[in-house]
Amino acid sequence: MKKKEARVGQGLFIASGIILLLLTGCASGGLKYGAAKISSTPPGAEVINLKDDSHLGVTPVMVSFSGTADTAEYVTIQLRKPGYIDRIASFWINRRHASPIEADDNAIDIRLALEKD
Repeated sequence: MKKKEARVGQGLFIASGIILLLLTGCASGGLKYGAAKISSTPPGAEVINLKDDSHLGVTPVMVSFSGTADTAEYVTIQLRKPGYIDRIASFWINRRHASPIEADDNAIDIRLALEKD
């Protein structure tokens, strides 16, 4: 009888822990946001995230990054524009904002000049 009571007690303890995590947002990792405003001279360069080769937009572009609260990510991008030499740049994104809008309002500026081919 004691083993059954112990299993029931453990189950209730685990269930209450999961509920607590869900209520505090820890189960989802406590998402936070960071952003970068990427611009180029001349404008109109395609921005590629070299981590996964995803297309982030065309300069000038605002890019948002989400992830676990108070973590930083080292981002490496490539700018491509016909008639210009491709440009690679890296920067840190700190995720410390509660919403994407707040992150955009506090975005870091990444300004890159492209050289003629």
